[in-house]
Amino acid sequence: MEASGSKPPKLTTLMGSKEADVIKLAGLLKAFAPHDGTFDLRVPGVHVIRRSKVYTELVHGVLGPSLCIVAQGAKRVMLGRETYEYDESRLIAVSVDLPVAAQVVRASPAQPFLAVRLDLEPHKVAELVLKVYPNGLPRVQDTRAVFLGEVTASIVVAATRLVELIGHPGDELIGPLMIDEILIRLLLSPIGARIAQAGTADSGVHGVAKAVSWLRENFAEPIRVEELAGMARMSASSFHQHFKAVTSMSPVQYQKVLRLQEARRLMLSTMMDAGIASRNVGYASASQFSREYGRFFGIPPAKDITRLRERVGTVAVE
Repeated sequence: MEASGSKPPKLTTLMGSKEADVIKLAGLLKAFAPHDGTFDLRVPGVHVIRRSKVYTELVHGVLGPSLCIVAQGAKRVMLGRETYEYDESRLIAVSVDLPVAAQVVRASPAQPFLAVRLDLEPHKVAELVLKVYPNGLPRVQDTRAVFLGEVTASIVVAATRLVELIGHPGDELIGPLMIDEILIRLLLSPIGARIAQAGTADSGVHGVAKAVSWLRENFAEPIRVEELAGMARMSASSFHQHFKAVTSMSPVQYQKVLRLQEARRLMLSTMMDAGIASRNVGYASASQFSREYGRFFGIPPAKDITRLRERVGTVAVE
């Protein structure tokens, strides 16, 4: 994995048949995504994403457990102070729900950003981990929930076969088997042990994921770190350490980002004013909300929402 300041390899490093496979996958994805947007395929948990322009502003949202394979274009995801860039040569995987900011950094109408996203189900990962690592997982030092990996020829071919299958008889039966193949190849890759942590019940990542799930559903409630630690079956100090290692932020910071993102969504989509939105997401003080909103988004709530409503083509994080 590489974070801030790193540059992913260019597509020109993908030689021969691998480059041809990536081009073939891009053509298939374009057929399933005739215009910009996110398209759910017939196989559950498989989505195609298309974007036809670069986004200079950050798009904020929550990125769930998933694997994203890019066939054309490039994208950047920011988690706290860390930056992850991925393109045709580098995939991205996320093991827990994370509030992030994102930008499409390479795309055009002629060559849009095209990617296939697979939802990662912890129970499925756990099932495959037992087969891939029958003697137990190798030790993992880095437990961060976002990681980059090389797009290998075998993963591209497996993803292409999966997309080619859609719409043919039996796709709902064979599709899950092809997803298993992609996940197995991923688990066998250099980042496989880290992905395995998401489905391993006794791992710190798995414990943090339980707390993250509670926070996502109850972000407007006051945080009690001891209770969150109990969900993760850790001491309060160990939980705090593991949570920050996985999500790159403390539980309080994580909750704050969720609150601010939800308040922004409420104001933008329901015409709710800042005072009501702030109370709905758990803020007792409107002035504190305004200060933290301005610090996080770089502009006060009212001005931000006015600006966003004037924009065309605002998209969600995917």
